[in-house]
Amino acid sequence: MTSNPNPTPDPNILGKFTSVVGLLGAALFFAGWIYRWAYFYFFKLEISNLDLPAQSFLIVPIQIFFGDGWAICKTAIAFLVAAIAINMTLWLIRVISEFVVNRFHDLSNRIISVTQNKRSVTAKFLYSLANYSSQQLLLVDFLRSLVNEIVIVAWVLIVIFWLAQWQGVTDARRDAGQNSTLPVIALITPEEKFVAGRKLDNRFADPSLKGYRIIGDRGLFEDLSGKEDTDISNPQQPRIWRILLQRGGWIYLFTALPPNATPNQRPAVIAIQENDKGHLLILSPEVSKTNTP
Repeated sequence: MTSNPNPTPDPNILGKFTSVVGLLGAALFFAGWIYRWAYFYFFKLEISNLDLPAQSFLIVPIQIFFGDGWAICKTAIAFLVAAIAINMTLWLIRVISEFVVNRFHDLSNRIISVTQNKRSVTAKFLYSLANYSSQQLLLVDFLRSLVNEIVIVAWVLIVIFWLAQWQGVTDARRDAGQNSTLPVIALITPEEKFVAGRKLDNRFADPSLKGYRIIGDRGLFEDLSGKEDTDISNPQQPRIWRILLQRGGWIYLFTALPPNATPNQRPAVIAIQENDKGHLLILSPEVSKTNTP
């Protein structure tokens, strides 16, 4: 009576699926965090101070990798280059490791053959050391596998970092300019609550600065004075106020960059603290018709 061979254990499909989902989630979170960091850093805001929901970082990568046709092509090219770089790096590591292992193995064999019949203390020590080192070569395969995994993860993270940062800066530069996707804003607040802004009944009157103090660059405030309203009467230098973010009791506003802005030019951002009453916030996708020349 012949015995049946031992059954092959079924693969742990659920465990593998869980591992893949975990790695994918970590990669998506990493991509979303880098994108948000690059985007808001363009406006000189620190992402850790904005109190953004963690789940939002998992949605942003869809725009990074599949936002449009160019994003898909860019993602495919980047990961193709990463695959080539991974294979080249692994090949180089394999060649170097095999060369080192062969040299070390030859040296150990020479020491063993020379010292195995010697009775001196030094010969015995060298023989034991060479014999022990030769046995430790069994760990090379494990270390090589570990290094290979580190190389693969490192290259993937580099590609994700580059794609997310590039897309974040690109989107930030677009939103800071004339083709912004951010809404135009009208913020109305009581006079005693806000030192800047134009009066509704007399837009040419400057607000009273009595009772206010300043620390820092006074020129930043003077640059803002008289330019608190949206004005597109000059097509060459339009002034459009937009809202960047409303989060954590703060409203972040900025004026869009002019059409002839330099690549390294950044808009100044104004942060206004919300309170229980007094603010009227109006958002619009376009500038109102009353501002059309």
